[in-house]
Formats: sequence, structure tokens, C-alpha cells
Amino acid sequence: MANSDSIEVEGVILAPLPNGVYRVELPNGHRLLAHVSGELRMNFTKVLPGDKVLLEISPYDLSRGRIVSRRF
Repeated sequence: MANSDSIEVEGVILAPLPNGVYRVELPNGHRLLAHVSGELRMNFTKVLPGDKVLLEISPYDLSRGRIVSRRF
């Protein structure tokens, strides 16, 4: 799957889960699981509950996503 096939959407971190996974809520009320992308891991970017984040979601599985950046 090419990177352009993903859906980009903003969400809010609800809770951290084990192994770098987070529960995220989208503006429409949908909740999903998301993991932190490699760039955020390499730069040791902290993601805390209540933070607004930009997500990439695969059109094939709308229940999982990848956190691409943290919004302020």
C-alpha cells in the first residue's frame, strides 16, 4: 500500500496502553488503537493523554492507526 492511500485525521489521546500503543478518539466519536511512528520514536517525542495528534489510518482497517505527529 502506498503512503498516499492512507486517511489522515486528527484525534485526541485518551489513554496509553502497553508497548507504545495508545487509545485515540476521533472528532466523530470513533475510538481506535494507534502506535507511534518511527520518527516520533527516534526523536523521543512524548505523547500524553489529552494531546492532539495527527493519525494515518489504513482504508482496510479503520480500527487501527499510526500517530504521525503531535499537534499543539
